[in-house]
Amino acid sequence: MSDGMLMLENVTVQAGNFVLSPFSLDIGEGECVALMGPSGCGKTTLLETICGLRDGPVGGRIVLGGMEVTNLSPGARGIGLVPQDIALFPSLTVREQIEFGPKLHGWEPEEVKARVESLAGDLGLEKLLSRLPEGLSGGEARRVALGRALALRPQLLCLDEALSGLDEARHDEVLGVIRKMIERERVTALHVTHSKKEAEAIADRVVLMG
Repeated sequence: MSDGMLMLENVTVQAGNFVLSPFSLDIGEGECVALMGPSGCGKTTLLETICGLRDGPVGGRIVLGGMEVTNLSPGARGIGLVPQDIALFPSLTVREQIEFGPKLHGWEPEEVKARVESLAGDLGLEKLLSRLPEGLSGGEARRVALGRALALRPQLLCLDEALSGLDEARHDEVLGVIRKMIERERVTALHVTHSKKEAEAIADRVVLMG
């Protein structure tokens, strides 16, 4: 696929007693794909493998933006991840969460500041930048996690059940924000979900596992 952003070629991985069967997938540049399937079929294992977060040996190939990343470290892959547990740094303010990646990668201070302010504006976080995670609602925390994942302008955005646990109103609000940010940032996205409603609202295409 010449214009593909992500290509999985017979990817296999072992996680304890679980073995992910060979799995292949092509995602075009700028496409948003929802990955669905029954619990235990390996959706999160596959997502973590794409992001480089699995310790076990990986078979097959993972190609991102035309470059094989199968054996690269997570930070070298150009992927932004919003994990299921959100995993905000408890001692960092909202501003520090979003600027963490750009600072780590040596961005100039003015670049970091501009990126944080731009994302905070798009995500409705301007008034929360000095807050710590413990003071945030579930919807606010997910918007912060999304901002942190997008801060480095990743080639690929991965979302792992990122809306689980939200009440219906917050769920729909954050879902709308995610769709808006994917379009605004023009980022390719892979969204693991068990919700058909989410998949229909956010994805260009649904891929079934298991």
